[in-house]
Amino acid sequence: MNNLLRWRHGVAELDREDRWTMIDTAETQRSEGPLLLPLALWLQEASSEHGVWLGPDDEVESLMPWLAQLPLIALQFPDFRDGRAYSQAYLLRTRLGWTGELRAIGDVLRDQLSHMRQCGFDAFVVRADKCPEDALKGLAGMSVQYGRSVIEPRPLFRRRGEGAKIL
Repeated sequence: MNNLLRWRHGVAELDREDRWTMIDTAETQRSEGPLLLPLALWLQEASSEHGVWLGPDDEVESLMPWLAQLPLIALQFPDFRDGRAYSQAYLLRTRLGWTGELRAIGDVLRDQLSHMRQCGFDAFVVRADKCPEDALKGLAGMSVQYGRSVIEPRPLFRRRGEGAKIL
């Protein structure tokens, strides 16, 4: 995949050596190595060597029986205005306990990366026509997150020192 960014151990980095090949349909030419298959095709094969990608209409709960064996889950943003993958990511991380790589694919832009990180994504395939080095700056995000998130479940007022008054 092009323009793959990863968040590892608190650091954002560009990964030019992505080993995954994304397959769109059953007719797509397959290559050597691990494949990233759409949900319907993955369910036919249900292989622990392949990852799965979900569209915005796919139910994340359908993966529950296989979460322990899945190496990678990718969630598609068909358009930057379509935010359903944020909810899918949050559900996978909080309700279903997914701890593996969670990748954002599709119309992924720099301005979205900080929020995607807050929802639980740790890998991002930035749109091919965008500069990945510039997109890395988007992972720096804001210095303070006020609300709850996957990576910080306590709201800001709970993170303040014990005994601090809230006015």
